[in-house]
Amino acid sequence: MKNVAQTLFIFAFAGIFLLSCNKTFPPQPLQPLPSERQLAWHELGFYAFVHFNMNTFTNMEWGMGSESPELFNPTELDCRQWARVCRNAGMKGIILTAKHHDGFCLWPSAYTEHSVKNSPWKNGKGDVVRELADACREYDLKMGIYLSPWDRNHPDYGKPEYISYFRNQLRELLTNYGDVFEVWFDGANGGTGYYGGANEERRIDRETYYDWENTRKIVRDLQPMACMFSDAGPDIRWVGNEEGWAMETNWATICRDEYYPGTPDYADLRTGQEDGTHWVPAEVDVSIRPGWFYHPSEDHQVKTLPQLLDIYYHSIGRNASLLVNFPVDTRGLIHEKDAEQIQKLADAIKADFAVDLAKYRSVSASNFRGNSRKYKAENVSDGNPETSWATDDSVTRASLLIDFYQPTGMNRFLVQEDIRLGQRVKEFMLEAFVDEQWIQIAHETTIGRKRILRFPNITTDKLRFTIADSKAAPVISNIEVFNAPKVLIEPVIQRGKEGMVTMSAFDNGLTIYYTLDGSEPDQENVAAIDGKENTAWSTDGDRPHEFIIDLGEELNCMGFKYLPDQGRWNPGIIFNYEFYVSSDGKNWGTPVSTGEFSNIQNSPVWQTRVVEPVHCRYIKLKAVSPAQENGRIGMAEFEIITQ
Repeated sequence: MKNVAQTLFIFAFAGIFLLSCNKTFPPQPLQPLPSERQLAWHELGFYAFVHFNMNTFTNMEWGMGSESPELFNPTELDCRQWARVCRNAGMKGIILTAKHHDGFCLWPSAYTEHSVKNSPWKNGKGDVVRELADACREYDLKMGIYLSPWDRNHPDYGKPEYISYFRNQLRELLTNYGDVFEVWFDGANGGTGYYGGANEERRIDRETYYDWENTRKIVRDLQPMACMFSDAGPDIRWVGNEEGWAMETNWATICRDEYYPGTPDYADLRTGQEDGTHWVPAEVDVSIRPGWFYHPSEDHQVKTLPQLLDIYYHSIGRNASLLVNFPVDTRGLIHEKDAEQIQKLADAIKADFAVDLAKYRSVSASNFRGNSRKYKAENVSDGNPETSWATDDSVTRASLLIDFYQPTGMNRFLVQEDIRLGQRVKEFMLEAFVDEQWIQIAHETTIGRKRILRFPNITTDKLRFTIADSKAAPVISNIEVFNAPKVLIEPVIQRGKEGMVTMSAFDNGLTIYYTLDGSEPDQENVAAIDGKENTAWSTDGDRPHEFIIDLGEELNCMGFKYLPDQGRWNPGIIFNYEFYVSSDGKNWGTPVSTGEFSNIQNSPVWQTRVVEPVHCRYIKLKAVSPAQENGRIGMAEFEIITQ
């Protein structure tokens, strides 16, 4: 019996030893990794910005700091309406501009008189931040705080004393209103301002003035789960534009410690850095209107559904989050047109992702880690974010085959990495089996938290997803496939100077049928769908440049509209301007309008300036200074407002 027992023990030990030898170890994390607070932030994806402040009542983008608190007097302020609009649109939170560059505070700060406590609104007893915090709790939304480091009102700005003031206000906001999910620090710092009556220009050293290390420590101590946004983090980075898009290549990593707010390299912000030292993902911030604050003249310029859909797919669909701004109006409400358009976007997104065609489909892989079912191919379609398909460490090129069993129409592809283990994929391809051959649908670069591809309708029974290159063994947690409906909106009809009429539609998968005699359209009458390229004139800004226009006849001029160069790279943009009128084109007199196009470098949209009506035949726009450091000035369009 003793020999039998010894034999059984030996076999048991050998079995355990063999099992341990065959154990499949999980993929090793690829540094840098997201923190717990960043992972929670990634889950939000889509949330709101609210720009509502003194500028709302002065019809400006950047106030100078000299505005009287008595101007702030919303007639129907309702933060619950804000929260309701955002929740119904599928947004997960709201970030409020508690203090913009003009220094006016939406809460009764104990450290300044320039706040709601000296406004007529609620007889000085109101607190917008409090009302929003209460509304967010009621509607199950996260709340974020925007606190401008720049203050054009405070007399000590630019001096060491201001830092104590700034930090005191930061403490007020982070201790009195509950949990905060994001703290937003703007990169605009220093320039001309009122500064308690000084009316001068003050510049600061952006790297050292705010002592960011100790300023950020306040946030970490008081709100440990709050992510901090600035140009380069430390938790979330700016995407490098305010137009609503991230680059197709978008790494969530960046060499964070090389930058401070207002100092980063724009190229790095746009794409991230493949070998970045820290996890600092991109946030896409964009306004639903041309401006960030409310202007009645922009009521007809709310972004259309096609524009908003492009923004969604070019932000969330490119490994970024989406922060859509509502310029709350003078009533204190999100304007009806803004609410209508964001709801259209929400409905369209819901329709686009209504049915996942890949869920529970047969999925096979060219390689899966250790031949273990824990990392099997089917994990990408099981709807469980905790499971993943992963390859062996030696394999950085591998494919997944999704079999739909029958011809299936589709036009969307969604893929996600398990970013808890880092961002890995450098290059991937998507192919469809059509007419007995593989055709390439897309050849892309990064994936990250989420990548969504839009492509023309195809019908196929098989898709092949290939990772062509990866920094380490790829770990894919989710793949989804959809057949989004066509976006049906009224076509745009335009007549050119030569009388040529063109029609265009948003969705290039649509065909326009038309007739000229009122009869029923059919396929014999098809209009071409054309795209238009932006054009612009620009030059260096070494000296002031003047644009003179002969209107051809005496007109009643009431102002002008200026659209800067829309080129992404090295555009020409006017910042400071002077606007003149003349009857003979020789005698100009003093300018009828002067000033700055505030924030135009980051938001190069239509700029409107209204003047007292004046009869003239000639107008002149003088570009006093450029907005870009490249010194270029230029324009894409210029219009005169006449009666």
